[in-house]
Amino acid sequence: MAGAAEISFGPVGKKKESSGSSATSNMWMEDDGYAEITQLPPEVLKAIEQVLPSDDPLDQSEFDIVAHINTLFPTEQSLAQLNDVIQSVEQDIYNADQEIREFVRHQTGRGGQDGVTALTRAQASIEALVTKVLDMKGRAEQSEAAVRDMTRDIRQLDTAKRNLTAAITTLNHLNMLLSGVDTLQTLVKTRQYGDVANLLQGVANVVEHFDNYHNIPQIAELAQKVKDIKKELGDQISLEFRESFSSTTGSLHVKQMSEACLVLDVLEPHVKHDLLQWFISIQLKEYGVLFDENEDLAWLDKVDKRYAWLKKHLIQFEERYGAIFPSHWDVSQRIAMQFCHQTRQDLSKVMVKRRHEIDVKLLLSAIQKTCSFENLLFLRFGGQAIEDPGDATNPFLSSTAEDDEKNPFLQSSGDTSSGNKSGAKDLASPPPRRKIIPNAFHRIMAQCFDPFLYIYVESQDKNLMELIDKFVADLRINGFPMPQSSDASGVVLANCADLFVFYKKCLVQCTQLSCGEPLLNLGFVFIKRLRDYCNKILQANLPKVANQNTHLTSVSSITRELRDLNTTGLIQNFQSLLKEGEAVRFTSHELYRIACILTTAEYCVETTQQLEEKLREKLGPLAPKLTMEHERSMFVEVIETSVSLLVQDLDAACEPFFTAITKTAWQAVDKVGDQSAYVSGMISQWKSTVPTLRDYLATSRKYFVIFCQQFAKLFMEKYISALQKCKGINKLGAQQLLLDTQSLKTSLLDLPSIGLTVKRKPPDKYSKLIVREMGRTEMVLKVTMAPVEQIATFVDQATKLIPDCGPNEFSKILDMKGFKKTEQGPFIESFKSKTSGLSLSHYSQFQEHDSPESNVESSRIKKLEKLIKKRL
Repeated sequence: MAGAAEISFGPVGKKKESSGSSATSNMWMEDDGYAEITQLPPEVLKAIEQVLPSDDPLDQSEFDIVAHINTLFPTEQSLAQLNDVIQSVEQDIYNADQEIREFVRHQTGRGGQDGVTALTRAQASIEALVTKVLDMKGRAEQSEAAVRDMTRDIRQLDTAKRNLTAAITTLNHLNMLLSGVDTLQTLVKTRQYGDVANLLQGVANVVEHFDNYHNIPQIAELAQKVKDIKKELGDQISLEFRESFSSTTGSLHVKQMSEACLVLDVLEPHVKHDLLQWFISIQLKEYGVLFDENEDLAWLDKVDKRYAWLKKHLIQFEERYGAIFPSHWDVSQRIAMQFCHQTRQDLSKVMVKRRHEIDVKLLLSAIQKTCSFENLLFLRFGGQAIEDPGDATNPFLSSTAEDDEKNPFLQSSGDTSSGNKSGAKDLASPPPRRKIIPNAFHRIMAQCFDPFLYIYVESQDKNLMELIDKFVADLRINGFPMPQSSDASGVVLANCADLFVFYKKCLVQCTQLSCGEPLLNLGFVFIKRLRDYCNKILQANLPKVANQNTHLTSVSSITRELRDLNTTGLIQNFQSLLKEGEAVRFTSHELYRIACILTTAEYCVETTQQLEEKLREKLGPLAPKLTMEHERSMFVEVIETSVSLLVQDLDAACEPFFTAITKTAWQAVDKVGDQSAYVSGMISQWKSTVPTLRDYLATSRKYFVIFCQQFAKLFMEKYISALQKCKGINKLGAQQLLLDTQSLKTSLLDLPSIGLTVKRKPPDKYSKLIVREMGRTEMVLKVTMAPVEQIATFVDQATKLIPDCGPNEFSKILDMKGFKKTEQGPFIESFKSKTSGLSLSHYSQFQEHDSPESNVESSRIKKLEKLIKKRL
């Protein structure tokens, strides 16, 4: 039935049309008297569509009511058929109700009888199924019983076979054990160790089969006999070895002793370990006597003789005893390893005892020879460290607490469990294991020199101090480099490169010695000498600034002469007056020296960063203790000071022109001509100085740009300050100053590329600074030359031209126009009433000049002025 899955019935039997899409999870509120519409799964909807196919859009699973209505009424004119559509829908609803009623009546009429019949059939089917299952179960039990009866005899035979096989095997093992024990006792007495080694391992394996039968007295007695034989063999072989290697009482039987070594491999591990410990001790007995701490050979200058002794002894050992010991025992390597441990301890004792006799040359020579011998041992024996389990007394596997602290390669060696102090182990103990460690001889002896590497560090510190003193003396005698005609750019001082080359050599050498505390202390030495270099070479050689007041012509005399001049003769005589007040300037050589110091400081900043990274890489866990941030900041301060000196030098050249601006009678100007003489003078100074500085800073281009920016900032501040000191500027004077300002603005924009044939566009940040500040100065001059017909009109014009103008700045503009303080009251009141109505948004807009970028720039200028005052 169409739409049946999407219809729900209210309490009065009326149908409520759903949203038309069963894919949409709509919920009808129960307060409205309708039940919840349940969303059917997509699989159910698909099955319904297959069973009840329909072309009716209302039956579609993705039915959209809005789209369906738009289909029925595509235009406004189609709404005329609304009643017909409603009647059609109501007829469909009525037909659906009739079908449902008929279906319900049909099911009610005959559904009861059909249901009883179906239930009866189902019950009968279930009873028949249960009967069949019980019958199958009974038959299965009968079949299982029949199979058990048929296989009873077979299973009994299998059990008997297993028991018989086990009994025969046990009897064979018992026979083997009895005969093996008897044979072993005979072979031990006759010292036939070759046969003993083969038979003993087999007997030990047989004993393992009787582990569960030790409660039987005879079996326990045989197992004890095997243990006694092993103990007897161990004592007997150990005694024979001691007698054979005794030069006074023993004789060496190579074949017999070689076979005895095979027996030792089968015995408990501690027997072999004890024997090797004794054997190696007697091999190194001569070494201990020859190089006793009281002997002359024990001192560091004879350390190579120690290593020569071991090489010679190992050769003799291989020739005499190489055929006795199995190769997997690594006796030669064990001797070398014990030699290294003993040498480390002996050298430590003798160096502590004769500490005052150690000098850096002797120490480095001993370390170099020791490291070379360690590498030789590694090449001879490879990177295999011997590791045998279960022996806490083995000197090759365990070490003293002092050794563990000093030698990281021994901290994880072997199993030092002391659970069985006697060394007795289960016969099934695994064979000796070998653990591969890269270069087990690395710093095994050389680490004893670490506590004395402070001598090396102190020596390098002394050498660095002497090197820096030499740099100071050379600069005092030979002076700083001079600019070359072919390339006038500032160069990195040669002594700076020499210093860092020395640093590199020290770093490479120290990392070969140690990467721990000595390297960290060497890093601290580097830091101290970097400070010395910065202070004694760079900071100390920056040119000193002389007191300019003693070299300037009296300002009052200039003022008197300017007053006597008329405006016509102003331009002709301006330059002659300025020559009398010229400031003391740096010479070309001094400027080049500043450029060299700046370039060297820049190089030091970059190289110090690389040096710190390399040191921290080598230091590992100690890296956080070392930083060179303060030293880099010292070199940055040298750079800032150098830039400030260059700015100061050019600013000093412009200072007389600022003074001339304030002393010029701008109220008496009667005509506007070309740019004033002070403008030409300033530009002339720039043209003579900036190209030279640009050449000197060719390798430090960014600092030349910073110089231009800082100078421009300082110049514009001083320029507007000089203009604000001028009183009573008339209209023509203001026009002349406006013309001068525009000329200076153009020249400032061209300052970084002044003197170049091919002009370069200045950085955007620099251009914006010039345009903003000089544009403001132009607005100030425009306000200054504005007529004052009405106070309100003048104030309006001032606020329009300078939106962020404050009362103090407005008062200075009135001073420039010639108004006395007593006459400025109405103007100030009108200005305050005008500016007090500015909204917060406008105020924020006016504060754009006080943005973080501008604040940073202002702080740099203040720092620059502070440095200049400090130098003065």
